Amino acid sequence: MHPMLNIAVKAARRAGAIINRAAMDIDALTVSTKRHNDFVTEVDQAAEQAVIQILLKAFPDHAILAEESGAQGKSDYLWIIDPLDGTTNFIHGFPQYCVSIGLRHKGVVTQAVIYDPGRNELYTASRGHGAYLNDRRLRVSKRKQLDDALIGTGFPFREIGQIADYMPVLRQVMAQTAGVRRAGAAALDLAYVAAGRLDGFWEIGLAPWDMAAGSLLIQEAGGLVSDFDGNGNYLDAGNIVAGTPKVFAPLLQIVAAHHKK
Repeated sequence: MHPMLNIAVKAARRAGAIINRAAMDIDALTVSTKRHNDFVTEVDQAAEQAVIQILLKAFPDHAILAEESGAQGKSDYLWIIDPLDGTTNFIHGFPQYCVSIGLRHKGVVTQAVIYDPGRNELYTASRGHGAYLNDRRLRVSKRKQLDDALIGTGFPFREIGQIADYMPVLRQVMAQTAGVRRAGAAALDLAYVAAGRLDGFWEIGLAPWDMAAGSLLIQEAGGLVSDFDGNGNYLDAGNIVAGTPKVFAPLLQIVAAHHKK
């Protein structure tokens, strides 16, 4: 395992331990609202601090971009961290959430860890060296057509105004696939595409920490990822389409048709 990935795994497991401990007594949580439908708990904050502490101890000169504490430092190496993706699920005891850590080097994601502490599932990837779930090599599913595909998505919850753009896409994808799932933790949904549990995924209005690690997992598992224009600018655009090589193209076509400028 790449030494940088190794440290990221250690950080993700430490965060996972904090999350699992808190999951045993959710009623004791202090929850605050960042904005409509966007919650944060002291668990998010404790998990994030644990991750940053481990990363900066190993790599003191690296920069950090984290969901709760924002940006710190300047470096070609940028750690992009979501300490608890799926906070709303977590608050409700709905077991679909994860820790996501990606390393972006000169604009390119090179290391990825997504850890699902509830299931003890560790997804890892290093650019050019494949993607793994625990110790098993991952491949995207072999599904070749949209008709047979199970597609993941997320509702545009932060900007409810985007729902008008989103609904026609949802309607069409529902009509042309085997099913649509909306599980509420985008990072984990992307990991599921890499693992072949979903055949594709799209979402509007995501942050870099929702996508960084998951996008590399998918690419290293043989899948495709783009923004809504079919380019590689998803981390900055905030819109993402992903899937198996055969499912990706028709899914992108549907999404792009409804999001023409």
